[in-house]
Amino acid sequence: MLTFSELHGQNHKITELSNVFLYLIKDRSMCDTACACDVFFEYKERVKEHIELVDQKLCGKLISYPDQKIKNTADRFLSGSAEIKKIFSDYVKDWCSAKERSLTIRDHDEFVKETEEMFALVLDRIQRETEHLYPLIRKLEDGGKLAA
Repeated sequence: MLTFSELHGQNHKITELSNVFLYLIKDRSMCDTACACDVFFEYKERVKEHIELVDQKLCGKLISYPDQKIKNTADRFLSGSAEIKKIFSDYVKDWCSAKERSLTIRDHDEFVKETEEMFALVLDRIQRETEHLYPLIRKLEDGGKLAA
């Protein structure tokens, strides 16, 4: 069972980690700290888990509805997930050593710029979930507290 409260909690934690990491990396010397790396890798895992959960539990449920408009909504979210996963994967390859759990920053200004763009994509996705996906599921489930 998955509740909307749990989904909102995940969204809140991802947003919080995003805000903290973006604050930390403004100062170049903070980018090399274990604290910044821990925040980033927790963020990375939480985003991955959240997107997989939404794709499987929510979009997977919506894709089976007979209404084409509902299926299209699920398809758009699944397509967006695939795009975010690819962009995130490329970002991690460029700026991280997953094996060493460290950041590999060659150009600080470019790192900050790409990080802000990447995180904005994720935050936009969370906003679209909150404003479009969750209300649709509530409507289909007669306003219940369970999302899946």
